[in-house]
Amino acid sequence: MTDAQTTVHLADYQPFTHLVEAVDLTFRLAPTATRVIARLRFAPNPARPGRHALRLDGEGLVLISARVDGRAVTPKLDARGLTLAAKDLPAGAFTLETEVEINPQANTALEGLYMSRGMYCTQCEAEGFRKITYYPDRPDVMARFKVRVEGDLPVLLSNGNPVAQGPGFADWDDPWPKPAYLFALVAGDLRAHSSGFTTASGRAVDLNIWVRPGDEAACAYAMDSLIRSMRWDEEVYGREYDLDVFNIVAVDDFNMGAMENKGLNIFNSRYVLASPETATDDDFARIEAIIAHEYFHNWTGNRITCRDWFQLCLKEGLTVFRDHQFSGDMRSAAVRRIEDVVTLRARQFREDAGPLAHPVRPESFVEINNFYTATVYEKGAEVIGMLKTLVGDAGYKRALDLYFDRHDGDAATIEDWLAVFQDATGRDLSQFKRWYSQAGTPVLKVSDAWEDGVYTLTFAQSNPPTPGQPVKDPKVIPINVGLLNPNGDEVVPTIMLEMTRAKQSFRFEGLAAKPVPSILRGFSAPVVLDRKAPPEERAFLLAHDTDPFNKWEAGRALAKDVMAEMVLKGTPPSGAWLDALAAVVFDDSLDPAFRALCLRLPGEDDMAQTIHALGRMPDPAKIHNARREMLGALAIRLGEGLRKLYDALDDGAAFSPSAEQAGRRALRLAALALITRRDGGKLAATAYTQARSMTEEIGALSALLDIREGKAELEAFARRWGKDANVMDKWFALQIGHAEPGEAAALTEALTARPEFDWKNPNRFRSVIGALAANHAGFHHRSGGGYRVVADWLIRLDPLNPQTAARVSTAFETWPRYDASRRKQARAALERVLATPGLSGDVREMAERMLGAG
Repeated sequence: MTDAQTTVHLADYQPFTHLVEAVDLTFRLAPTATRVIARLRFAPNPARPGRHALRLDGEGLVLISARVDGRAVTPKLDARGLTLAAKDLPAGAFTLETEVEINPQANTALEGLYMSRGMYCTQCEAEGFRKITYYPDRPDVMARFKVRVEGDLPVLLSNGNPVAQGPGFADWDDPWPKPAYLFALVAGDLRAHSSGFTTASGRAVDLNIWVRPGDEAACAYAMDSLIRSMRWDEEVYGREYDLDVFNIVAVDDFNMGAMENKGLNIFNSRYVLASPETATDDDFARIEAIIAHEYFHNWTGNRITCRDWFQLCLKEGLTVFRDHQFSGDMRSAAVRRIEDVVTLRARQFREDAGPLAHPVRPESFVEINNFYTATVYEKGAEVIGMLKTLVGDAGYKRALDLYFDRHDGDAATIEDWLAVFQDATGRDLSQFKRWYSQAGTPVLKVSDAWEDGVYTLTFAQSNPPTPGQPVKDPKVIPINVGLLNPNGDEVVPTIMLEMTRAKQSFRFEGLAAKPVPSILRGFSAPVVLDRKAPPEERAFLLAHDTDPFNKWEAGRALAKDVMAEMVLKGTPPSGAWLDALAAVVFDDSLDPAFRALCLRLPGEDDMAQTIHALGRMPDPAKIHNARREMLGALAIRLGEGLRKLYDALDDGAAFSPSAEQAGRRALRLAALALITRRDGGKLAATAYTQARSMTEEIGALSALLDIREGKAELEAFARRWGKDANVMDKWFALQIGHAEPGEAAALTEALTARPEFDWKNPNRFRSVIGALAANHAGFHHRSGGGYRVVADWLIRLDPLNPQTAARVSTAFETWPRYDASRRKQARAALERVLATPGLSGDVREMAERMLGAG
């Protein structure tokens, strides 16, 4: 193992040897030779008694000079940083001044300070600051930063409040101590979309969204989302903003979605820029959620950060939970919950079931960038949701108030987090803590019994083995349950059953008839529910359940049962399923967005995992064909009612990104997709030419591509939107996502040859190579073409941007569940990646973990 792949262990944590009392940075910007002058005030750390050498992180830096209290010193340099021996340092506090030179133009990894189409910008989480200057680049070292930016560009930004500016310079002061990963700098020819906000205590805050010239008009929704987020955080969590200015910058080249740097959030431009003509309803919803997420980090991540990167789930899981709450309040809470669970199952359950499974708080890592995962984010949020369910709304509020009061300004741990809940509510959470330490998705097997008016539910939990964790103790599982009478009335409203043992029974007495159980309402725990319910019961719950999630879940489970039967036994689509779904689709009393979700069939990767869990070998081609057959049968069953529904949902109103309008469009376009299977695309072609928004344009084009039509419309789309990078990302992804399995790899290769394919841009790379990975039957086609193409591009991208390459490599994480031929080809592709000379530690770690599964 090389030095770059040294394993870091949670158990080895020690506080840093020194405290950083103040940071004063000067940047003299130049594309290929930026100078960074750092004046760092250090003092011995009482938590580490004795005299210690000073070890600072630094990578890719050219050291020009170093001085301690004005005296020139010659530190020991290596590829990972510098060291000053204890004998060369004063016994007390001292000032270290360094000057380094860096090359932002050559920084294609997009970590540290880099150039994006003439704009300087930074990305420092997790370990990017060490590529800017020598520093203890770890989250528990918090200090106040003062920054001067010198350059010839009109806009010069950094963290905190602006304190001075003049020709060629700007000074910034951030009064709140922060770790280096929250540092940010942006310089460019930018324009501001500005507004203002007055906090509950009367502080006036200037709000700016900085974009390239010409993009100012596409910022209104992002600004509205920001203002609503700020007000919501005050009203729901009592958290006010704490600076005089809040800046957001939209950047075209960005590895992540966005970054919560204190007072200067940097965003992938696709999560800022939106207009009805260029953004879909899904885009608007994502912008709203991500703007909120990054703003909420101001308290859950910035004011209180994480002690070390093993605690990443503390800031991310809590902030994801908060942005889910916000989106639920802004939109339909029920629909939002369903969408969150769909995402969790598609990304995190898949992760938990494969070689990349890891606990919400890992015990070790090689490359921390590889742990920005669905487990840390999405499952981390679910764990907090369970905690809230267990302690109740009032207990949760008391605990959060205590958390903010006790740990403001701290770098906290999961132990700190659980302690405030124990202190605020009196609960012992030692068993609950297993959710943070155990990997894998628990399976909850359910049986029931009925005798003399007593209904008994018995649950047995099993926690499957995962890498490094063959045996696990039982978890605490909150199970929300309701009971329905056979006539559809609810006889027992939702109650929470707290499961603490491996097997546990719960009795319901005084019932007049055997009830129909509605189990795991609201998806109260991230588990797999194993209960063999007959189709009639699922149809009953789809028709009568009062819990929106379980109503949807009944239809989803019924569809999965039908598809599994089709794949494994060759049976036709079930008439009972078709009838039950028809009743929901044409029920005008239900939310259109909910009905649209019910029409969305389970994904192909989801079905592959379902069939694998049954102990059978999933066949991607059979799953693909069964899903298409189900859609065809559904189109026939819903018949002429689809056109009536389609027409009725068009109210002619001017476009609004509201949840109500988005739901109507979602159901209308779902109906269009099914109509297209009946009329050969006539209505969809007309809908494309008459589209009044990008949502309608993409919806009509998708319907055409799904029946292998739409060539002329694709060409028209490219002519119209060729200069809009975010819209063209949709164009690339749409084609590959709808490609026939045997053609997907070849189509991807053809699209990579187009001049618009800027493979060094993360968004464009993901829209093409990521889209092939997401085309289940195409990526896993028996020819192995999908494996080969993705591997080729991982090898090509890795030297320039290992972080993006490593994330896309997770396409291979499910390879062990397929047949021998596919396994052989997938393994060969991964081994080829692993054998690449000079492979980054990011991709190497991922490839080795995935290959270790089979």
